[in-house]
Amino acid sequence: MVDWAGERGIFFTRSRPYKKNDQATIESKNNHLVRRYAFHFRYDSSDERVLLNRLWKLVGDRLNYLTPTIKPVDYASTRSGRRRRVYDKPRTPFDRLLASRVLSPAQEAELTAYRDSLNPAHLAREIHELQIRLTLLAQEKTERMEPASIPSALPDVRKGIHVKVS
Repeated sequence: MVDWAGERGIFFTRSRPYKKNDQATIESKNNHLVRRYAFHFRYDSSDERVLLNRLWKLVGDRLNYLTPTIKPVDYASTRSGRRRRVYDKPRTPFDRLLASRVLSPAQEAELTAYRDSLNPAHLAREIHELQIRLTLLAQEKTERMEPASIPSALPDVRKGIHVKVS
């Protein structure tokens, strides 16, 4: 892969020495998505992989079609002279895609019909069910393998509350 990319002028770099927050944006996304939906467990079986693949499709549908996000569009100054970010109005990634006008009318119609077929409550229930199944498969072995790396409050998805692990 590195040779192929190098032939095309694409070069991979690691974070800079002594700059521990170079990857902060990626890590915040990992924390937001991966750890929020799949927790801090170790998944290493084929059953878990199948469940994770189903989970990520549902999470992708929820985030891309139903969850509005804001995007930074500019900087402004406050009265005290400090710079602050200016954001656009919240829109879903799907709405932003439609506004970009890069899709053909057939693609727009197909994706709009798909979005209209999504039921947010049903999606939430399916995501929750998959989280319960993943937790039951992985929680015990993860705790047994790496007890020091697991956060002090693991989500107990069966009850919908956080429990303290000692």
